[in-house]
Amino acid sequence: MPELASTVLPLLAIFLVFYLLIIRPQSRRAKALQQLRSTLSPGDRVMMTAGIYGTLRSVDGDTATIEIAEGTVIEIATGAVASVERSAAGDDDADEVDETAEPGSTDVRDER
Repeated sequence: MPELASTVLPLLAIFLVFYLLIIRPQSRRAKALQQLRSTLSPGDRVMMTAGIYGTLRSVDGDTATIEIAEGTVIEIATGAVASVERSAAGDDDADEVDETAEPGSTDVRDER
C-alpha cells in the first residue's frame, strides 16, 4: 500500500500543477475570446490575428466585413479577430479603450 501511494501521489501532484498552470488559464482565455467574438458590432475597431487593424462594417455569423483603409473593405472570418476597441456609437468624445491596462480587459492576445 505505501508503494502505491508513493507512486500515485507524485503523479496526482504533477497533474494538479499542470492543470493549474496550463489548462485552466488557457480555457479562460478561450472563453474570453469566444465572448469577445460573439459581441462584435459594426463600428468596433479590431485587430486581426495577423496584426491588421480595421473598423467593422458588418457582422454576419462567422464572417464580417472590415474597412482597413478608406474605401478598402475586406471580408474576414470572425475567428481572425484578436482584440477589439469598442466604439461609442454617436459619442464623438469617446476615449479609446486601452485593452492591456486592466486584467479584465477584452484583449486576449497570447503573451509570449
